[in-house]
Amino acid sequence: MAMGKFNKILIANRGEIAVRIIRACQEMGIQTVAVYSDADADALHVKYADEAVNIGPALSRKSYLNIDNIIQAATGKQVDAVHPGYGFLSENADFAKACADNALMFIGPSAACIGASGNKSAARKTLMALGIAIIPGSEDIISSPEEAFKVANRVGYPVILKASGGGGGRGMRIAYDQKELADAVAVASGEARAAFGNPDLYLEKYIEKPRHIEIQILGDHFGNYIHLGERECSIQMRYQKLIEESPSPFVDDVLRNKLGETAIQVARAIGYRNAGTMEFLVDKNKNFFFMEVNARVQVEHPVTELVTGLDIVQQQILVAQGERLRLVQDDVRLSGWSMECRINAADPADNFMPSPGEITNLILPAGPGVRVDTHIFSPYEISPFYDSLIGKLVVWAEDRPMAIKRMQRALSEFRIEGIKTTIPFHQRVFQDEDFINGDIDTHFLEKWAGPSRH
Repeated sequence: MAMGKFNKILIANRGEIAVRIIRACQEMGIQTVAVYSDADADALHVKYADEAVNIGPALSRKSYLNIDNIIQAATGKQVDAVHPGYGFLSENADFAKACADNALMFIGPSAACIGASGNKSAARKTLMALGIAIIPGSEDIISSPEEAFKVANRVGYPVILKASGGGGGRGMRIAYDQKELADAVAVASGEARAAFGNPDLYLEKYIEKPRHIEIQILGDHFGNYIHLGERECSIQMRYQKLIEESPSPFVDDVLRNKLGETAIQVARAIGYRNAGTMEFLVDKNKNFFFMEVNARVQVEHPVTELVTGLDIVQQQILVAQGERLRLVQDDVRLSGWSMECRINAADPADNFMPSPGEITNLILPAGPGVRVDTHIFSPYEISPFYDSLIGKLVVWAEDRPMAIKRMQRALSEFRIEGIKTTIPFHQRVFQDEDFINGDIDTHFLEKWAGPSRH
């Protein structure tokens, strides 16, 4: 394991998270190397990094998913470490192993740990042995529609199919009967193969109207673990999170402690190192079920940063350098309330279809308690090749009502012209009475699907 301070880090990603990692490195006095595809030659992460390497054509599989090209860039630039960000290769055990094989520190858990946590069916077995509550489902990957029918009959409909090799809503389908399940197996498997290069699926009982609560953890190489409280991620469209907050309006101290302890128990069981997120579904009676490990930094990490005062990306780098965690659990204090809106280049009135094109004018919100993590500027061309996330608007305030007011104010200042964005959609949600009252679950947005009712 590498010890001592990193001099140079390659960021194996693009967009806002690449910019975020570069900023963390700059504050730590670490040089950065950006990688970019032909489509991203003029991107902000390329401008901000100390050096940049073209790793191939616009298509992800030929650039940001091309392990050989990224390793070649890293060794060619003589970097000490590689930060994968989120998405792309961040939860790819082969990539983590390739880094290790080339004497590069992968800023994240080990390849073996990614394999253990990313293989959802194997992870389920480990956790069942520990007595951790998980959602009833298949004990192994589903190899045929007939096998799916058998498991579904055992756990009872409705059921949900999930990709074994990744998250982010790709390869997920709900089925309420056998006919729907037959169709879902084919579609979800194809989606999973396209998104993660892995068609494997597993099946779970579908818990209706739950909350999606996740726990941010940090673990070092000396067996020390802390959790940084919860994030409420129930506002989702097709399993893609759109609004997150910390803390959750639903979680009390007792539940927070239980969730935190369970998250750390999971992390210890799989030998997890670095920053990670343990995801739970929580029903209306505060029963919780462990869902999955996200073995990377999360899109929504800023809300935790704002309520804890910790820089999670810098913590990732310190742990990877071989340093001990500087905090124990009693040092972690949640202060105030933070909320994040994911701003996507997508049209809420057209079923959230991506809206690539040129940004012709841009005004970012600012002022007290407002943070914008983004890679866009004006003029900037939004490429059709990548995820539609173009920024995150994050606010902090003393309490939830004030955070809502601050977000309403910040959204009203945000101007992105030339493309459709999800800003109007967020403005509607932040005026919704149920949302304002914290009365939400993972189905909340179904009433917002399609054109505005107003």
